[in-house]
Amino acid sequence: MYHEGQRGLQDEFASRALADRLEQTLRHDLFTDRDAAFIGAQSFFFLATADDQGRPDCSFKGGPVGFVRVTAPDALVFPDYDGNGMFKSLGNLVVNPQVGLLFMSTGEKPQRLRVNGTAQVLRDDPLMSEFPGAHLLIKVTPRDIFPNCPRYIPTLVVETPSVYAPEAGKSAIEPDWKAFPIFADVVPPRRT
Repeated sequence: MYHEGQRGLQDEFASRALADRLEQTLRHDLFTDRDAAFIGAQSFFFLATADDQGRPDCSFKGGPVGFVRVTAPDALVFPDYDGNGMFKSLGNLVVNPQVGLLFMSTGEKPQRLRVNGTAQVLRDDPLMSEFPGAHLLIKVTPRDIFPNCPRYIPTLVVETPSVYAPEAGKSAIEPDWKAFPIFADVVPPRRT
């Protein structure tokens, strides 16, 4: 799980034994029922990708609770919704399938879960019909799954879900910026 850059810093700060113990006791490569329940209860996560040159990108992914699902011990899926059309994350996945996901809860008992693995961008997958508003589906095969210390997560309470999160049977709400004169003539029509 660790490369020489990480090992060098672990040695400098005398944390190699701790890092090894964390790997031995917490790291796993298949989703547990507990992992699936935690992931399924979240309304957002952070997605890290890199292009074919290794240049990183990190994005916030949000949706209704349950928009990310563990579908098998070795598979997690999430939809791609209408966005700004740049396809920074998904474009990176097309050329470099390595991915990192960070899930966190911010309530009274904060938690974090990291998932590192490989991702595929799926079109016309039968599961897509279960995700209202999905344009594409992303499937992640985990390599490393491990909880992460939550001590620096602030206690935050989500008061209301995003009005933009797709819901079955409801029309999508367009963000104001899509009507700005500098963008309006180039915004593509919504696919779903």
